[in-house]
Order: sequence, then structure tokens, then C-alpha cells
Amino acid sequence: MENTGSFYNRLTLQALAIVEGESDLIANLSNISALLNMELENINWVGFYLLKNDELVLGPFQGKPACVRIPVGKGVCGMAVKDNRVMRVDDVHAFPGHIACDAVSQSEIVIPLNIGEKCIGVLDIDSPDLSRFDQNDEQGLVSFVTELQKVL
Repeated sequence: MENTGSFYNRLTLQALAIVEGESDLIANLSNISALLNMELENINWVGFYLLKNDELVLGPFQGKPACVRIPVGKGVCGMAVKDNRVMRVDDVHAFPGHIACDAVSQSEIVIPLNIGEKCIGVLDIDSPDLSRFDQNDEQGLVSFVTELQKVL
């Protein structure tokens, strides 16, 4: 069985290979969403919200239809952008101001997406399981996003 570190290293290499030579951000984020959806277990939504003015707007994703606009500072995604930090929530229903796009979602991890010094959006992953994401997932996904930011 593959350990968490090698899983995320492999995933990162796959993502970098997918985006190599392609400059279109939406095309790249679309393929990254599909890759994450295919490889991550026990998730029910994965995708990107992109920052436009003072709100996050739905970008490429895999899963059920989602909330289209999220104000900065609202919900898990909005707080991740406001503070430019990773938000890992074991129980979204206990998170103050959680925006429930899909009632099946129980836990969530959101990683800010930065190009240079500027936050341009977030990677958002939801799970139907409580406490789905642990410290190893957080470290792996942060490393994944950090490497992708260099080539997006």
C-alpha cells in the first residue's frame, strides 16, 4: 500500500505532466480537478473558486452543481482567502458561517492558490466523511498546490 507522502508526490508529478506546455489556466484547473477527483478517495466534490473583485466565483470542478459566488470572509473558502491560509475542517456543520452547497458534505479542506504574491483563488475539496482530511493530507495537498503554482 502506498504511503501518504509517496501518494501525494506521485499525484503532484501527474498534475505537473498534465499541465506541462499548456498556458490556459481554466484548461489546467479543469484537468487538475479531474485528476484529483479520480485519485482521491472518499470525496464528493473537488474544484477551484477563483477570486474576482471581492468574491470567489466557481471555477473548474468535479461533483454536483455548487454555489457560484462566495464572498471573501464567508464560509470555509471565503475565510481561506481572507486569511490566505489553509482551512481544514473536520465537521463543516460545526463551522460558523459554513455555506452548505451539498448537505452530504461533512468535512472540507481549502488551500489558497497564489500566483506570485497574489491570491487568485482556492482549491476546495469536500468529503461525505467526518474528519476525512488529516495533517498528512494537508501537507500533501499544500505541497501539491505549491508545485502547481510555479507553473500555472
